[in-house]
Amino acid sequence: MVFLSGPLFAITVDTDTPKTIKSDKIEYDVKSGAIKTSGKTEITNASGQRMTLVDSYLSGRGDEMSGQDVKIWLGQHVYIESDEITRDGADTIAKHAEFTACDGCDDFGNAWAIWASKITHDMDDRMLAFYNMVFKAYDLPVLWLPYYTMPDPGVKRKSGLLIPSFGSTNKMGTQINIPVYIAFSDYHDATATLSYLTEENPLFQLEHRLNLSHAEFRTRGSYTHNKAGENRWHVFNDDKVDLGEHARASIYIARTSDKTYLQKYGFFNGQPYLDSGVKTELFAKSGYVIADTHTFQELRDDNWRGTVPGGNILPNVRGVYQTQPFFYETYATVGTDVLGIVSDGTMSQRFVGDARITSPWTLWGGNRITASIDARYDVYNFSNTIMADNNEFSGMKTRFLPSGYLEWGLPLVRPSSSWSQTLEPRARLTMRRRVDNEQFARYNDSAGAFLSDTVLFSDNRFAGYDLWENGTFADYGLRWAAFNNDGRQIEAFFGQSYDFEKRAKTDINSGFHDGGSDYVGRIGFNNSSWLDVSGRVRFDRDTFDLRHAETSARLGGAETYLSFGHIWAKQLSNIGSEENNTNESMAGVGFKITDRWSLQANGIYNWSEDKFLKHNATLFYNHPCYYFSIGYQRDNAVREDYEGNTTIQFRFGISVDGQHY
Repeated sequence: MVFLSGPLFAITVDTDTPKTIKSDKIEYDVKSGAIKTSGKTEITNASGQRMTLVDSYLSGRGDEMSGQDVKIWLGQHVYIESDEITRDGADTIAKHAEFTACDGCDDFGNAWAIWASKITHDMDDRMLAFYNMVFKAYDLPVLWLPYYTMPDPGVKRKSGLLIPSFGSTNKMGTQINIPVYIAFSDYHDATATLSYLTEENPLFQLEHRLNLSHAEFRTRGSYTHNKAGENRWHVFNDDKVDLGEHARASIYIARTSDKTYLQKYGFFNGQPYLDSGVKTELFAKSGYVIADTHTFQELRDDNWRGTVPGGNILPNVRGVYQTQPFFYETYATVGTDVLGIVSDGTMSQRFVGDARITSPWTLWGGNRITASIDARYDVYNFSNTIMADNNEFSGMKTRFLPSGYLEWGLPLVRPSSSWSQTLEPRARLTMRRRVDNEQFARYNDSAGAFLSDTVLFSDNRFAGYDLWENGTFADYGLRWAAFNNDGRQIEAFFGQSYDFEKRAKTDINSGFHDGGSDYVGRIGFNNSSWLDVSGRVRFDRDTFDLRHAETSARLGGAETYLSFGHIWAKQLSNIGSEENNTNESMAGVGFKITDRWSLQANGIYNWSEDKFLKHNATLFYNHPCYYFSIGYQRDNAVREDYEGNTTIQFRFGISVDGQHY
């Protein structure tokens, strides 16, 4: 036996697991490789894990160890402290021990610690087991459990029970969520949650995640058999698969058992309908092809066919190819669109072929001229389809839609060392063959026309393919912008549209009229750091009365901020008669009270009905060693069997080296 001694003498031993040992006295058996230390000892293994103890023994193979007054460091602030510790193979056993991840996080003590009569650490499965444990908060006993397990801080993911969360609603009573985490591999896991409700039957939830080198799969859903004997459920799925450098496929599923289930059980995000389908994308340098299908589930009380597709889209194929410039910057674009729609007892198919040549020019004085000609041919096959004239029709219809536009703009730039400014008048004349709108289906696609600044200078002012702008019209406006070297920007725009031919069945609330339309404008300011303000307006063309206004603003940073939005729209049932004006405000606030306390709140208020549609507030506390939140939410919606919920939610968890448990 070789005898080595000296204050804090260090020796590195090359055994199966290299270690560094520091001690007042070290005895090393050359034959067996065993090490004995006397006095204060510090052992560091190859991974950097550190241990301090008194009078230790370590076998040559490292499978046996013992010592007293032991403290094992599992992370920067994580340690196990024990009166006595032994190691047998892969198991380390600490008696009368304490575990904490809060060393040094607070000046007045550990925020939390777990005392146990015995703690075992299995190096094979990297699990800590606590026997007869007491959970302490700042040395005060809070919770006793006969047995508890958790992964050690070096484990990124491990199957096991997660900390429950608690909630309460005025309709279903107290809700206790008990989640179980299942780790199949480093790239594949799931979370299953059982929710116990005091006033309703249990709710089961499942979330599944799988990441591959060229694909990702996400699925989440829930199920309950309620006290009324109904099976209620939902499933949301989103899968993406790369099929090479130029192709991608997606599968998306969104379905629920009924219109109000998502809202009643807290899965509703304001979506008006659910969309399921498959999409394949092929893309290259100069073109792309997209083939997709859609099946819709309406969640609103009415069908709202004027704003969403009526029926399922099976399939929709779109392709676009853009050529290289023929001369100067002139290029051609060729596109196709094939669509099939299946609804209750009706069916229609369409084929759209489109070819366009666009030629942009920059002339003397900075004048910009863009000329474009377009030829589009449509073939429709209708089966028992309600047309725009409210009559049912079966058979073929075709139409030829030649069009062209000439657009002019003159950016007038005034550079400056402080603020540079741009003033740009812009005008576009669009010429299009006049067609009879009533020969087309009423509900084939979104066919609403709503005037705003984003509609001006577009090829088609309707939102869909089937209804088409008629005749000749002009768009014109003036844009002013200013910016400086600090990234601050100001922008303003004001414009109008003018129809040279009589419009068919113009919606009185759309903003379009025969001749000149209403006036539209926008304004915005962004200082690139803490302020972003924007607004859109529409004024009556005759009286200049305000017809529509949208504003939004955000002040502050990521954690402390104030956001605001408002929308007001005058709704007319006939000339001079107002009906059901839209008037809603949205506000949100985030406030970082201290480094650890923060608050977030949001609300939507309907001024026409003089009530909150919904509002919520959540208080967060993020400590280096634990976290919790308490939130309040009120939804005042009334729909079928849903009459609004008040929900209070409480979440708590511990943190170990920044990882939540």
